[in-house]
Amino acid sequence: MKYNDYFGPYGGRYVGEVLRKPVLELEQAYQDAAGDPEFWKEFDAVAATFIGRPTPLLFAENTTRQIGGAKIYIKMEGLAHTGAHKINNAVGQALLARRMGKTRIIAETGAGQHGVATAAVCAKFGLTCRVYMGEVDIRRQRPNVFWMELFGAEVVPVSSGTRTLKDAVNEAYRDWSESFPDTHYLLGSALGPSPYPDMVREFQSVIGRELETQIAREGLDVEALVACVGGGSNALGFFAPFIDKESPRLIGVEAGGRGRGIGEHAARMTGEGRLGIVQGYKSMFLLDDEGQVQLTHSVSAGLDYPGIGPQLAHLGASGRVEFTRALDTDALEAVKTFARNEGVVFALESAHGGAEALRLAASLGKEKAVVVNMSGRGDKDIFISARELDPENWFSFLAREAAEYESQKKSGEKA
Repeated sequence: MKYNDYFGPYGGRYVGEVLRKPVLELEQAYQDAAGDPEFWKEFDAVAATFIGRPTPLLFAENTTRQIGGAKIYIKMEGLAHTGAHKINNAVGQALLARRMGKTRIIAETGAGQHGVATAAVCAKFGLTCRVYMGEVDIRRQRPNVFWMELFGAEVVPVSSGTRTLKDAVNEAYRDWSESFPDTHYLLGSALGPSPYPDMVREFQSVIGRELETQIAREGLDVEALVACVGGGSNALGFFAPFIDKESPRLIGVEAGGRGRGIGEHAARMTGEGRLGIVQGYKSMFLLDDEGQVQLTHSVSAGLDYPGIGPQLAHLGASGRVEFTRALDTDALEAVKTFARNEGVVFALESAHGGAEALRLAASLGKEKAVVVNMSGRGDKDIFISARELDPENWFSFLAREAAEYESQKKSGEKA
């Protein structure tokens, strides 16, 4: 395995002196582990018995018939334990942390899936866990907060800045700078200072390796692989074995949000991104004229990060990965389409990729196939999806539950 700290001009390790020691320690530990067959043997064993790998490749037969174009296939990462691809990286880094003698794990989370995965892995391996999460994301992803706490994690609300993922990352770095002798920062995406981008991609590449085998077994003529892109861990893991090949096309879908105005989207690679150094790495970010990070928006809590992983930035600049965007409304429509046609509920993040897969398949011949990575299940989005798709019934339900709870409190009954 070749280790990279730069991808073209992107990447690097831009950290203050206080973080230099833990980052270099992590880099050495990762390179040692990556060259140890016993480490990967343990990773594969946990992947099979705890994560539930391999995940299936589902033919979206009804949707394909309805569209009349290329065959649509879904890589069902949402069936992995804890409901998303995030568990692959969480297991890999937890095994590495244990190998390093660390007893405490910290993490950041936006949509909550990385936090849930980290909390679950820490429970399994007996590690103390703290998860930083923006107050905005805590409100809109409350189910995942419940699961993190049930697994024994301490969830710390972040009230600074935009109170979303970017600010949760900042708080995690602050914690790590003060606690690294016994603490590992389990960063959730393929970004940040080296070695994180390379390491996270490698742990997530189990998705793409499985997919390569499944495509060959099905004998598919795949035109394109499609994945949503926030930081980029699901996309890179999905694309990994195909990056150095000429085909299939690799398509990353960013959050188009409500439109193209400042603060209305989180699209870095489709016109608005600028080269910058933020949170320890050089990549494409949504920055203003003074280099300050701009506000972002997405209906999905996991795609509103203002930067993109350095390897994806490089692959976009080279043309190997094509980038497009899907609006909030596109993602919600994709959720409905796959739910009603296939009995599958995409996470709102993954539904951005689903929307592009629907559009692309309609333009292709029936002999072709399009594979979309359903990087997570939509269970976690109930407070967003229900509000957006069925607001009247949803708010009536919440009002009834609140009224019943208050009534029980007053009568002294157990809620």
